Amino acid sequence: MLILDPTPIEAHFLRMTQYLNSADDLAALIPDGAQVAIAKPPLSPTAIAGAMIRRGIKDIHLITSPTQAYVADLLIGGGCIGLVETSGVSLGEIGPAPRFVAAVKSGALSIKDSTCPAVYAALQAGEKGQPFAPLRGLIGSEVLANRPDYKVIENPFEPGDDIVLLPAIRPDFAIIHAAKADRFGNVWVGGRHELKSLAHAAKQTLITVEEIVDEDLRLDEACAPNLISGLYVRAVAEAKQGAWPDAAPGHYPFDEDAVIAYGAQARTEEGFDTWLNDHILPAVAAE
Repeated sequence: MLILDPTPIEAHFLRMTQYLNSADDLAALIPDGAQVAIAKPPLSPTAIAGAMIRRGIKDIHLITSPTQAYVADLLIGGGCIGLVETSGVSLGEIGPAPRFVAAVKSGALSIKDSTCPAVYAALQAGEKGQPFAPLRGLIGSEVLANRPDYKVIENPFEPGDDIVLLPAIRPDFAIIHAAKADRFGNVWVGGRHELKSLAHAAKQTLITVEEIVDEDLRLDEACAPNLISGLYVRAVAEAKQGAWPDAAPGHYPFDEDAVIAYGAQARTEEGFDTWLNDHILPAVAAE
């Protein structure tokens, strides 16, 4: 593949996108109390989550786009999360997310309940620079009773017709795992277009990848339509197996046995601590 010398503008973007050594270096950029958004599996940012736990980051407002599983539960159990804004946290067919359930029951975790369409609509408003997004589907639901920030107004174009306004979501950070990035800051996300929305909406985006390549991915017709531009990427680090036990399509499958084992072990604080010691501390295991 043709490799071009960067133009002055591209060289500027190269300086904007930092290439760091590890997920721990990425996590060092996240302060306590930040809003952090992550997408649903596959390609969950497990390596960055583990690094956040190792750093002892606290009071994170976690936004899931729109649901999450192992990684959200890991961060909750690791004591990083004070508030979660989500339409669901579970291990899917494997069962409940044990640390999420325990934190909700104990009152240790605050929740902003939402729906999948509402999360997506609010993120899309954030990516477009809009202050809010209108959505009809919440009318008549119990979600409205628990979300005073969702406002019901009369449709200005049709008197007597109610519509819900959702405040735009503009997280401080999006954390993402992807297959590959190039030296121009571009990150290939395959068909996961919602990851592009997440990066566009966030004030800063931190990304781990399975590999960093030298060629310009914009010149590859198969990759070009599925890139997060380096304009939106604060920093990238290579982290092989960085989504494990979630899948990284084209690199490794979902490790169902590992998540089943986690679900059983993390039902108790002692079991969860053992899981941390075995798989997260001092480093995320490359299974």
